[in-house]
Amino acid sequence: MKQNNILLASLMLMTSMSTFAKVGDLQQEVKIKAVSQTADIKNNQIIFFGPVEVVQGSIKINADQLRAFSAEGENSKILVATGNPATYSQILDDGRPASASAKEIRYEMATRTLTLTGTATLDQAGSQVTGNLIRYNIIQQKLIAESTGNGDDRVITIIQPDNYQEELKNAPADKPVKKQDSK
Repeated sequence: MKQNNILLASLMLMTSMSTFAKVGDLQQEVKIKAVSQTADIKNNQIIFFGPVEVVQGSIKINADQLRAFSAEGENSKILVATGNPATYSQILDDGRPASASAKEIRYEMATRTLTLTGTATLDQAGSQVTGNLIRYNIIQQKLIAESTGNGDDRVITIIQPDNYQEELKNAPADKPVKKQDSK
């Protein structure tokens, strides 16, 4: 029974990662492809070894390893995708792409918090945040980005103008979007 709970938790990753996922995505089956998997029923943990690919509709996660477990003494499920980098992508309801990548993508289901660690990038339709750590609380819609503070390492945010978003939405798939003039 616990193994089923762990597997269910890993599958919930796809339905809980974002409140912006296409409605149709959340009604699709979740398919996990991995080279192998192990289940530690006593410790309420399942690990998929990769490359690992998780797909649900337009949502896709690629990682070297995906681990689903409950924190000790808690009923909360935690999912951790690791890779060089681990990646997450989806198409939003409005048709725009969103993606994230980091060495570790951690999702805590109880708090609905997504934490990207190690060369972290969060990108939505050309606007982007990069840093060493990005933490996003889905319920509160609060984002915290941090650098290591060493040398020139800084958090970088790139926000595209509104007309860039319109050009991106209306551009044919085979033509690149024109860069904005900086006047």
